[in-house]
Amino acid sequence: MDRWQGVFRNLKDKNASRKGLMTKTCLLMLCVVTTAGIAWGQSADTIYHGGEIVTIDDKNPTAEAVAIKGSKIIAVGKTADVLRLKDDNTKLIHLGGRCLLPGFVDGHGHVFNCGLQAVSANLLPPPDHTVKDIPSLQAELKKWAATETSKKFKIILGFGYDDAQLKEQRHPNRHDLDEVSKDLPVYCIHQSGHLGACNTKALEIAGISAESKNPTGGVIRREMDGKTPDGVLEETIHLTALMKVMPKMGEAELDGLAQAGMKMYAAQGYTMAEEGRSIELIDKSWMRLAEKGKLLIDVISYPDISFSEKPFGLDTPWYAKNLKGGYRIAGVKISLDGSPQGKTAFLTQPYFMPPHGQPASFRGYPAMPVEDVNRKIALCYEKGWQFLVHCNGDAAGDMMLGAIKDARAKFGPGNDRRDVMIHCQTVREDQLDLMKECGVIPSMFGMHCFYWGDWHRDSVLGAERAERISPARSALRRDMIFSQHHDAPVALPNAIRILSSVVTRRTRSGDILGASQCIPVEAALKSLTIWPAYHHYEETNRGSIEVGKLADFVILDKNPHNVPILSLSDLKVMETIKDGKTIYVAE
Repeated sequence: MDRWQGVFRNLKDKNASRKGLMTKTCLLMLCVVTTAGIAWGQSADTIYHGGEIVTIDDKNPTAEAVAIKGSKIIAVGKTADVLRLKDDNTKLIHLGGRCLLPGFVDGHGHVFNCGLQAVSANLLPPPDHTVKDIPSLQAELKKWAATETSKKFKIILGFGYDDAQLKEQRHPNRHDLDEVSKDLPVYCIHQSGHLGACNTKALEIAGISAESKNPTGGVIRREMDGKTPDGVLEETIHLTALMKVMPKMGEAELDGLAQAGMKMYAAQGYTMAEEGRSIELIDKSWMRLAEKGKLLIDVISYPDISFSEKPFGLDTPWYAKNLKGGYRIAGVKISLDGSPQGKTAFLTQPYFMPPHGQPASFRGYPAMPVEDVNRKIALCYEKGWQFLVHCNGDAAGDMMLGAIKDARAKFGPGNDRRDVMIHCQTVREDQLDLMKECGVIPSMFGMHCFYWGDWHRDSVLGAERAERISPARSALRRDMIFSQHHDAPVALPNAIRILSSVVTRRTRSGDILGASQCIPVEAALKSLTIWPAYHHYEETNRGSIEVGKLADFVILDKNPHNVPILSLSDLKVMETIKDGKTIYVAE
C-alpha cells in the first residue's frame, strides 16, 4: 500500500473543486489493489481449495486456495481470504487433498507429429508399449495394416521402434519389412525421429537404389555388397524419403493430426506446446485451427530454416509477441546433428562402440557445413529472430556457439535475446560457461537417463561421458535458467517421466546414471513450468500461479514434494485446466 499513499497525498493537495473526483479515483484504485495475492473488487467464477497448491512462485511457494475469473487468476492465498471473492454464482471445487500446480509448459517438442504418432502402428518398447523384438514389431505392423487408416492411405506406417531395446540389437531391414508387405510401402520411424526403416517398395517410391549417393547430412545404409540399400535411412535422406512415401492429406486430415497431438499433450498436463521444427503445411494447420478457435492448448511454433533461409510465416501477422487464437510463430529452428541413441550426433570424441560398418574413429557427422551454420545464425541476429538449435553432440554445440560469437561480434549482443540450445546431451562445462556469457538457454532432454541411459553407458558414450548426459546440475550451479523436455513424439509428452528422470537419473535397469547431475524436485518443476515459459517470452503470462496470470493448471494425485523420489514416476495427472476450463480428466 505504500506506493499508493503518495498518490493519495498528491490528490489531497489539489483544489477543493476536484474533491469529488479525488474520492472516486481513490475508490476505483482501491478496488483494483492487489494485496496478499488477491485482486479485491471482483467476484470469482471458480475457487479451488481443499488440497495442496504448489505455485512455483518464489515469493509465495504454496497456497491454500486459488480463485479465477474468466481465463485469469484473481486470487492466491489463504482459503478464508480467497473465499471472500465468492458470490452466489461462484463454483467451489474441492481438490480432495490432491495437488494443484501451474500447467506444464513444453520445453521442446513436436506436437503435430504426436498426432501422426497417434494414428500410426505403436512400435514403442516397454514400458510405453510391447515391442521387444523384430517379430513383435512385424506383428504390430500387420495388425495396423488391417485398419481403415492403412487401407485408406495405402501405406503401413509405424512409429517408435528402438533398436537399442530390440532383442536383436539392430534395426529392422528391408527384408524384415518385406515380410509385412511387398505390395504396400512399409515405413517405420525410429523413436529418435532421426532414422527410418523401410521395405523394398518404400525404397522404390522414394527413388533410392544402389546408385543413390548419400546426401549432405544423411546416410543410406547398405547391405554387405556395399551398394544395395538395406532399408535403414539416416537423417536428411530419412526425412526426404518419408515425405515421398507419405500419402497426400487434405486440410481436414492434417488438422485432425494437430488436434490428436494436442489431446496427447493435455492428457499429460501440458497447457502450452511447442511446434519445434515446423514446415509450411504444419503451420497452416495451426493457423486454420487458431482462426476457428479450435486450439485445445496454446501452441508456439518455430519454422525450420535448416533447408531454407526464407521460413514460412515470419512475414505474416502470426509472427508476433502475443498469441492469436492461442497460436503464434516465435522464431526459427536450425538442426545441426542427429541423435546419440541413433549414433548420428556429432561428437568431438569417437563413439564408444561405432555403428555397424563405421571405423573406431567414427564420431558422427554434422547436418550442414559450418559455413551454413555461421550464415544462418548471423541472419537470425540481423533479423532479430529468436532461434532454437538442435545440438545433441558437443561438436555440434561448438558449431552453434562459434557462430553466435561471430554474430555477436558483427551485430552486437542484441536486445533480450533468448536463444536456445536444444537437447544439450553432451554439452561440456566450458560450453555451459560460454552459453551463460552469451545468454543461450539450455533445453535439456533429461528423459534420456531413463530411456537410453543404459545404452549410452554400454554402447554410445561409455560410462564416463554417459554420466554427464543432460547435465542439469552443472547448469543449476551456474544459476542458469534451463528447461527440460520430452521431444515428443521421440518420447511420449510425459512431464511426470521427465520429473522422475531428472531428479533420480534412474535408467531402465535401475542404475543411477551420474548422481552428481541429479537436481531437486523444486528445480525440476521450474524446468517444466516457469523456466520454459521464460525461454518462450511467456513468463509474465504463465508458468506460475500468480494473480494476473492465465488460469492454466494441472492437478496431480499427490504433491511431488511429499513423495519418495523413487516414487515420482508413479504420480498421476488427474485433470488439466486451460484458461479456467477443464480440458482433460483422467478416467
